[in-house]
Amino acid sequence: MANIIGRETEKRQLDIMAKSPKAEFVAVYGRRRVGKTYLITEHFRDKLSFYASGVLNAKTVRQKEAFCTALEKIGANGGQTDSWMSLFGALREGLQKRVEAGLTTVIFLDEIPCFDTQRSDFVPALDHFWNTWAARYPNIKLIVCGSATSWIVKNIVDSHGGLHDRLTFEIHLHPFTLAETEFYLNANGIHWTRLMIAQAYMAFGGIPYYLSLIQQGESLVQSLDRLYSKPTGILHREYERLFASLFKQPEPYLNIVSILSKNKKGLTRDEIADKLHIQSGGTLTKLLNDLKNCDFLRSYRVFGRKIKQNSEIYALTDMFTLFHLHFNAVVGEEERFFSKSSRTSVMLSWEGLAFERVAMQHINQMKQSIGISGIRVNYYQWRSNASSPAAQIDLVLDRADDMVNVCEMKFSHTPYLISKAEYEKLQNRLFAFQNETQMNKGLLLTFITPYGLKENEYANEVVQQVRLDDLFLPKREE
Repeated sequence: MANIIGRETEKRQLDIMAKSPKAEFVAVYGRRRVGKTYLITEHFRDKLSFYASGVLNAKTVRQKEAFCTALEKIGANGGQTDSWMSLFGALREGLQKRVEAGLTTVIFLDEIPCFDTQRSDFVPALDHFWNTWAARYPNIKLIVCGSATSWIVKNIVDSHGGLHDRLTFEIHLHPFTLAETEFYLNANGIHWTRLMIAQAYMAFGGIPYYLSLIQQGESLVQSLDRLYSKPTGILHREYERLFASLFKQPEPYLNIVSILSKNKKGLTRDEIADKLHIQSGGTLTKLLNDLKNCDFLRSYRVFGRKIKQNSEIYALTDMFTLFHLHFNAVVGEEERFFSKSSRTSVMLSWEGLAFERVAMQHINQMKQSIGISGIRVNYYQWRSNASSPAAQIDLVLDRADDMVNVCEMKFSHTPYLISKAEYEKLQNRLFAFQNETQMNKGLLLTFITPYGLKENEYANEVVQQVRLDDLFLPKREE
């Protein structure tokens, strides 16, 4: 457990579950490479009573062979592949003495969606195992895990079959925050400035596996050259592998992500449907929810006189996906593309968009920075219905104390300078926002930048500032 960096909330949840006086059924899910397996195996280490993992892209016979091999390790009869009902029966027999002796019995089924091959009857067998045996013993703790989040949600979390309402714990494992990323890199001997760490976050997100590939002594651009150059870079084909491992039919998801990557400000569901030339109905809702559950995108309600669920704006938030879609077409066969492209327009445009996405993923830290952690806050985006082109505010923090932070996010390698022309645009945007929403709360113009604002007459009009160091604050439970 000492080797786990961050994940404090999840570790507490697992401890509570392990000490619970009743049987527990836990689902752990999240994006591929986010560290789900590592969390469970490191947290429990030698306390796992049974551990079996599905095999990616393998047929039924291979899945059963993997399960049988795990059965053999606990002395159960795993010598032949049989029906899943029989295999779970063998698991029950292998654990019976331990369970009846009152010992805590942690069963970990990893990459569980892989077990559920076509016509395998895996889910009914799991249902039968839990409902007829495991749930009867308070010392049994069943943990299921998988990267195919849509499968976990459909078959376990929101099951309408025999596992309906059987889940007792649910852990959605998200990427690291900036603070956790810094801690992780430092623990691996990577001692970069916070700006460099933020830039690494823009490329890799808080994904532990990607961060683990960075080597001591490298700069960020050297790491990017080595990891992403064609055709040898280990992450060059990661994008395709990522979606193929998460979704049985990845094409519709790839289409949505591609469209969102080309729209910096995000799109409503109707706008996505229009660009895809499909109906804005249940199928699209399922696709969007699957992508949200895998942390690829996030939805923001639109601020107006009325908040309408259907007018939510969807924005791409997975940093590696943004990075790949921005650079894949321009990297070519250049071995040192990133080293040669530092501070070029293609890099600067990516940094500007990516910094906005990083900031939006650290709203908790923003609230701490401006001293409103104890105040109820709703956050939205806003689009003008009157101006052309439509004015937009990327982040509105609507506070219960009758104040509103109107946030502007700008990336810069030095203190950011607000020009006269930009200041006038900001004022027009604030006027349009207040006029169209009929806002009767106080407005606080808030800038989010790496190094704050360069002093001038316009900077003095900014009420509150959030700097890069503030985004590195540890996440506080609310």
